[in-house]
Amino acid sequence: MIYLQTLFDEWLGAAEARVILPITDPYVAHHGALGSFATIYSPAGADVDAILGRLRAVEGVDVALERDAACARFELPPDRIGDIVVVSTIHKVLGTSRERHDLSGLTEPLRSHGGHTEQVVPMIANRAVTLPPGHQLRNFDMFDVALNRVAV
Repeated sequence: MIYLQTLFDEWLGAAEARVILPITDPYVAHHGALGSFATIYSPAGADVDAILGRLRAVEGVDVALERDAACARFELPPDRIGDIVVVSTIHKVLGTSRERHDLSGLTEPLRSHGGHTEQVVPMIANRAVTLPPGHQLRNFDMFDVALNRVAV
């Protein structure tokens, strides 16, 4: 586990940055509100390049990008993303701080969501599927395929 809020509090001062984990929800049975994707809002005037360098040196960090690069790479809306995006490797999860994640209810192996290693999603159809030429399927295409692209 990589507790990003703890790292940022050490690097920039307590509560100077804000770590957002989109996976945070009440369903702790399989992921303890830990994920593989985080966005961080840094304080005004922070040296984002220096922070990115520090993040990239953390074991288990797969990708650390500034907002514009992350939005271009992952097709994200820039008005809803912090200054920094972090994605973890296959066997690491991202959290805010140890105190904010209750792992006592975990009875199954820890799972995660949001990283590169969770992007392959099986999709099965019982009829032919027609896709535009050159279109590469991604997990969020599932509804479009199911509703619009399966032969009737």
